[in-house]
Amino acid sequence: MVLHITPWDQAALQLLADGTAVDEIAGRLGMGEHEVDAYLTALFTKLGAASRGEAIAAAFRRGLLAGTPAFFAGVHTPVTEVG
Repeated sequence: MVLHITPWDQAALQLLADGTAVDEIAGRLGMGEHEVDAYLTALFTKLGAASRGEAIAAAFRRGLLAGTPAFFAGVHTPVTEVG
């Protein structure tokens, strides 16, 4: 199935991946908060996602977002041996 993602979709997904709040997304995209909520709900449906996290994961899996989400940047979990 071909997924049609618009430049607005891509911008919204990037903002979501960066951990941007809905009110800030509204300001950046020139939309009202309720408009953004409705838009994100439609975008989640388009991606088969039920939440922000699922939408971000689906976008990364489909190659719609590049790099590492801001909320993972700089996170390092050291691996230690036990025994």
